Amino acid sequence: MLPDGALAAPEAPASGAPGTGRMGGAPRPGRIVLHAVLIVLSLLMVAPFVWMLLTSLKSHAEVMAYPPTFLPSVWQWVNYPDALQFAPFGTYFRNSLVIAVSHTVINVALAAMAGYALARLPFRGRSVLLMLVLAAMMIPTFTKIVPQYLLAKTMPLFGGNDFLGRGGSGWLDSWWGLIVPGAVTPLAIFLFRQFYLSLPRELEEAARLDGLGEFGIFARVMTPLMKPAIATVSLITFENSWNNFVWPLIVTRSDELRVIQVGLAAFQQVDETLWEYMMAGTVLATLPMIVLFLFTQRYFVQGFATAGIK
Repeated sequence: MLPDGALAAPEAPASGAPGTGRMGGAPRPGRIVLHAVLIVLSLLMVAPFVWMLLTSLKSHAEVMAYPPTFLPSVWQWVNYPDALQFAPFGTYFRNSLVIAVSHTVINVALAAMAGYALARLPFRGRSVLLMLVLAAMMIPTFTKIVPQYLLAKTMPLFGGNDFLGRGGSGWLDSWWGLIVPGAVTPLAIFLFRQFYLSLPRELEEAARLDGLGEFGIFARVMTPLMKPAIATVSLITFENSWNNFVWPLIVTRSDELRVIQVGLAAFQQVDETLWEYMMAGTVLATLPMIVLFLFTQRYFVQGFATAGIK
C-alpha cells in the first residue's frame, strides 16, 4: 500500500514491446538485408567507372597484359593530355556542348508550352493529342532513324535541294541535321503536363482576376513554380543529347561536326585499340554529366518523386 498522496513511478516499457521505439535496440534483420543488398548493388554500379578510371592511368603494355592488374604499377597521368592531342577533341567537346545545350533549351521551352496546353487549356481534341504523345513515347528510337534520315536528306531548299527536296544533301552534315531532329521529346511534354496538373487552379484564377492573359499566366505564374520539372527535363535532355552516338554518326561526315561520342572511336585502330586513351577520353566525356547531376540532383529526385501526383 502507498501512503496517501504518493505517486507510483511509471513502469519502464519492455524493450521491443509493441508501440515503443527501437532506440538503442538491435536493427531489424530485414533492414540489415536491405542495406546489404543496396551496398552490393551500389558496388556493382560503381565498379565499371572505377575500372575505367584506373585503366585510363595505365600504360599500354600494362593494359594489354594478362592477367590484368587492378591498380596501375605506374600512374600514367600523361594519358589525358596525350588523348586530347590524338584527335581534335576540343572541337568534339564544343560540338557536343553546343548540341546538348541547344536541345535542352529548345526542349524545355517548347515542351513546357505543350505540357501547359495539355494540362490547363480546355480545347477540342486534347485527349487525342495526349494519346498521341503517349504513343510517341512507346516508339523505339532505332525505328525512327531511317525515316528521320530521309526527312533530313530531302529537306527542301537546304543543302542544294530544290523545293521538292531533290538534288542535294539537305540537312546532312550540317548543324540543322544535328540540332533540329529530336529537339522536342514526348517524354518532356508528358512530364511537364503532369507537373502543371499538380498546381492549384486557384493560382490561374487569381491571375486572371488581376488581368493577366493566358501566356502571362504560363510565363509569370505557373512556370516559375516548375523548377523540379525544368531541372528533370533539362538533365534528361542534356544527358541523352550528350551521349547520342548513332544519329551524329549517320548524319555527319566531316570532323568539324563530329561529337565527342563519335570522336572516341578514333582510338580504335585497324590492328589494335588504344584502351588507355579511350578510357581517358571517356572519363573526360563523363565529367560534364557528373557535374550537372550534382548541381541538379535535389530538383531531379524531387521531380521524379512528384511527377505522378495526378
